[in-house]
This record gives sequence, C-alpha cells and structure tokens, in this order.
Amino acid sequence: MTGYRSVLITGASSGIGRALALRCAAPGVTLHLSGRDALRLEAAAAAARARGAAVHPRLLDVRDRDGMADWIAGAGPLDLVVANAGITAGTGGGLEAAAQSRAVFATNLDGAINTVQPALAAMVAQPPGPDGCRGRIAVVASMAVFIATPGAPAYAASKTAIDVWTQATGVVARDRGVRMTSFCPGYVRSAITERNSFHMPGLMTAERAAELILRGLRSGKPRVAFPLWMAASARVLGLLPATLVSRLLRALPGQTAVAYMRGPDP
Repeated sequence: MTGYRSVLITGASSGIGRALALRCAAPGVTLHLSGRDALRLEAAAAAARARGAAVHPRLLDVRDRDGMADWIAGAGPLDLVVANAGITAGTGGGLEAAAQSRAVFATNLDGAINTVQPALAAMVAQPPGPDGCRGRIAVVASMAVFIATPGAPAYAASKTAIDVWTQATGVVARDRGVRMTSFCPGYVRSAITERNSFHMPGLMTAERAAELILRGLRSGKPRVAFPLWMAASARVLGLLPATLVSRLLRALPGQTAVAYMRGPDP
C-alpha cells in the first residue's frame, strides 16, 4: 500500500506509468489511467483490477488540452497525479527534423502542462489532509536535464523545460498545499529503450523506477534524480565548458546515433 487512495497517471499502459499503477493498486484505491494504445491500456487496467483497485481507463492524448482538462476535472478528489507520458527521439547523427522537434515538445512539455495545470486547479480546491497537504504531483523528466545531449536535442530541451517549470511552479504550489516533484530517471527498461543499440549505463527496470519515484514523493523534495551516481556524474559533466562537453559526447561511439523513436503510449 502506498497510502494514496485516488491516483491519476498519464502514459499508464507501459513502462514507468504501468509500473506505478500496479504499485498503487490495492483494495480501496481508485486509479484513473490514460494512454493512447487501447490494448495496452486495458491490459494495465486489468492487472490493476486483479490487485483489487477500482480502475477507470481513458483513451486520451496528453496533447488534447481540453480533453485532459475535462478528464482531470471529472476524476474527483485526487491524492496523486503523475504526468508521465512522453516520447523520445534521436537525430541519427544528423540534424533534427522540424516536425520531430515539434512532436517531442508537444508531448513532453505541452502534454505535461496539460496534465499539471488542471491537476493543480483541482487540488488547491480540495481540503487539506492531516499533514496540510492537499495533493501531490509527480512530473517525469529525465537525466537528460543535466546535459545538452546532441543525439536528442528536442528531448533534452523539453525535459529540461518541464523540470525547471515544475520546480518553479512547485514553490508557489507548496504555499497552497500541493507538493510537486520533478523526477529525473536515468535509463529505464521499456518498449522505447529496448530499441537502443548503444550501451545504457545504470539501466533499471520500470518497477525499480516506480519504487524510487514513490519513495521520492515521500521525501517532499522539489527534484529527485536517480540513480544517484549517474546524477552526480551528469551534474559534473554539465558544469564543464560547453566546447569540452561537446568533444566528449562526440567521442562516445553510438551515443548520438539514435534513430527516431516514438513512445508506444504518450
């Protein structure tokens, strides 16, 4: 049991979203799950129901601002909202196409804001709990926020933007009783990363990432990055002169040659 009785998760049909849904699932818990892949979403919902949770799946794209607002407003009181849906893409060693850049930003940045803004509006209107908290919001960013990754510029930039936005918004949200945390995981085993042909240090399961996210929520920190050793290394690398970082990244074979990848379920 996580202690959350009403949870809403985007991108819940696979990866971290699905793992979080299953960790939260228990008798007496209501889950609101969204995704774009109907079969995967229903499979995740069925698995959560098997653990005793009441599940309300919704086939929905996070880029649909009005649809997201209506869904969240109609979900009722919410203890936890997770803005998890996202896509990733690489340049394959060339320049990033304009359409690809816009697609990544539309999901990773606009989609997250389409989730968080209505969630904030709903939560500030809720009565506070014994600890004074009206609700918690988790935004899944990425370890890419620490480094300007040349192999996936729109992905790194969109995750950096939503990470900064979440932390800045969280300062004011906390005064209104809502706790917001930006999560920056490293490589997580999923339908997306299984296509990567390069070495992924610190690769972890989605279940492990979900465990660390739920633990991080309890800490109340504005940002949680994991694994810790990778976060520390990325921070140090990010502090080096940009020209030196560029040379180092170019020297890593395969790290920038990532084919375009779209998540199965933003």
